Amino acid sequence: MINQKQRTSSFKNLVNKIKPRIREITVIDLNKKMKNRCPFYLIDVREPDEFQQGSIIHAIFLSKGIVERDIEKYIPDSEAEIVVYCGGGSRSCLVADNLQKMGYHHVLSLQGGIRAWLEAGYPLNKKSQ
Repeated sequence: MINQKQRTSSFKNLVNKIKPRIREITVIDLNKKMKNRCPFYLIDVREPDEFQQGSIIHAIFLSKGIVERDIEKYIPDSEAEIVVYCGGGSRSCLVADNLQKMGYHHVLSLQGGIRAWLEAGYPLNKKSQ
């Protein structure tokens, strides 16, 4: 039986193997991109309850469990720039890798996820209850 520490370690190892294959973007660079109104898609890959607590403005919600299945409905252009984010930056690395395998050429994962976004003092789009 695998204990929680081993599971966490295995997950971190997987993410660390993927990181060299993907590109990441910092929260500062994402904020600049937004302020400059650069064309790109922002995808929130967190779980529904996480998304309901607030998201980065203009984010499309496609949780990690469905993003690969539904991405072409939202973004049919494989040349479009896509930024994916999650809570801490690990799940979005996995998603970025999968989207690249699906033929998307300009995918970035947000370093540190929404936690880094908040730590930098950037706002969230709060969902109405």
